[in-house]
Amino acid sequence: MMHTIQAPATVLVTGASGYLAASIVKELLDRGYSVRGTVRSAAKGDYLKNLFKAHEPRFQYVIVPDMSNAGAYDDAVVGVDAVAHTASPTTMAARDPQDVIKPAVAGTVNILESVKKYGPSVKRVVITGSCGAIVQPKSGDPVVYTEADWNDHAVDEVQAKGVNVDSVQSYHASKVLAERAAWNWVEEHKGETSFDIVTILPAFVLGPLLNEAKSPSQLNESSQLFYYKTKTEAPPNAATAFFANVVDVRDVAFMHAQAFEIEKAGGERFIAAVAPSSWQTIYDALNSANPPLANIPKGTPGAPISNCAIFVSKKAQDILGVKFRSLQETAVDMVNDLREKEAQWSA
Repeated sequence: MMHTIQAPATVLVTGASGYLAASIVKELLDRGYSVRGTVRSAAKGDYLKNLFKAHEPRFQYVIVPDMSNAGAYDDAVVGVDAVAHTASPTTMAARDPQDVIKPAVAGTVNILESVKKYGPSVKRVVITGSCGAIVQPKSGDPVVYTEADWNDHAVDEVQAKGVNVDSVQSYHASKVLAERAAWNWVEEHKGETSFDIVTILPAFVLGPLLNEAKSPSQLNESSQLFYYKTKTEAPPNAATAFFANVVDVRDVAFMHAQAFEIEKAGGERFIAAVAPSSWQTIYDALNSANPPLANIPKGTPGAPISNCAIFVSKKAQDILGVKFRSLQETAVDMVNDLREKEAQWSA
């Protein structure tokens, strides 16, 4: 059975006003698809309609106030050919891990249930996961992660510590449990459905923003962190410590679109990551840009990354054909974009 789709098919994008999701919507519209986005309010939907007005009438939105309610997506999936499920809590600040885990798992299962009942034309569901679902503690110098890894450690931590667990572990556990729920659901409903799934696991996503942010406090968490870290000098040890593999938001959006169009992507997990980074490598990339950027912290130029981990994204390059942007291109474009926004915030 062919599970691929091509433009001008219609794709449902859940959580369409999010940082990554808005770039996925743009990528799909640029390829000639029609997009139906789910948002939590008319204000968020109207912002997107205005952002994508050049593509009217191929962008529409529907309001889904709470994805964790059973049947939340029943109306949204009617008549679409594929789904990009990006909606998930991305906060690292939850006090109770279940505040992140329950909606992440319920939202994922709900979209699959709705497609099964009301989306007979859907051929593929692409689910946005996270490299948080693979970063289990392991030894190595550097530590290397592939799609074969699962971060069961985070799930164990939540079960052992409850509300006392570290919030990053809660977030990682939500990503593991939501993705596992998706794969388990597909296994349980084999033979009852006419679609397959793909999961895409981005590392730390950076790059220009399409989503609405009227102040620094409205930036999503990765953008906010980048905004402040590139304005103030980090202490030497903090600057050179490994903090994440980085990936460009535009490349992750490209991977989602490719995952709909390439048949053998079906049933696969894909890591989306370019290079291990410290804040020092980001400072170095920005300071060596041409033309140079003013007012970027210097740190200790060239200092190596300590405690490095590598996320291997060869599978995405081989199957999805993604050619990742360099850390420098991503960081420069993001600084320039944030500085334009900053000028509007202070205007």
